Amino acid sequence: MFRDAPHFDVRDYLRKEMMPHFLCPGCGHGMALRALLWAIHELKIDRDKLAVVSGIGCAGRLSAYIDANTFHTTHGRPLAYATGLALARPDLHVVVITGDGDCLAIGGNHLIHACRRNLKLTCLMLNNEIYGMTGGQVSPTTSETRLTTTTPHGNSEPNFDACALATAAGAGFVGREVTRHVPKLKELIKAGLQHPGFAFVEVVSDCTEVYGRKNDMGSSAEMVMRQKSEMRPSAYRDSVDEPFRSTDLPTGILAQNNRPEYGAALRAAAAARAGK
Repeated sequence: MFRDAPHFDVRDYLRKEMMPHFLCPGCGHGMALRALLWAIHELKIDRDKLAVVSGIGCAGRLSAYIDANTFHTTHGRPLAYATGLALARPDLHVVVITGDGDCLAIGGNHLIHACRRNLKLTCLMLNNEIYGMTGGQVSPTTSETRLTTTTPHGNSEPNFDACALATAAGAGFVGREVTRHVPKLKELIKAGLQHPGFAFVEVVSDCTEVYGRKNDMGSSAEMVMRQKSEMRPSAYRDSVDEPFRSTDLPTGILAQNNRPEYGAALRAAAAARAGK
């Protein structure tokens, strides 16, 4: 049940028996989890009515720590499982936590169709540009020239813009934020949770141990500075040089529409058939 505490304490929403967690020091996924639970707290979502579905990978492991109804599924399939759950139980707040490899590689087709259907659920894709748990392989979002275990001489493939893909596929709500700005990330997740359709939120998260170390990107704090430089290159180009690359990274709500929600449309069609 929701605890009407006067302030947010993340420990109220965690399975303490699962501690200590397995995340590496400096991992951005912990900050993303905090932002999600903070948003849930402020919206007063009853945890008995909260269902968190995740796949395989570092991001997928996060559902195990949340004291709610959680489902750790197969690689690339959390959106498929969540689709069935949201259709069967429209009374639930269904949240998917997935990673860039889980969501855009083996799970890419499920993401496209989840966007197309516009079913009421919220998908958080934690993007750390690598397969962090399974060996450090290149992922669909790995920046060009970056080193991974499967691109030892640099990545030659162009990477996906996940938000552009979700927008083109028809998602009702699309947004992006970085883990450095936890309050802003919390507000973006709140907006996604409240949207009456499919909400896709990309969270730019840092992998210090595998991706950062492989590419000589420094400590966790220095990797967070890269997020700064990407959002405001004119302000940080003087202080943030190589290996950080300044680009204008759009954040916040990037797209929103009011297309019909798939679950409601399906139930209305079933009711009409039953009335004939």
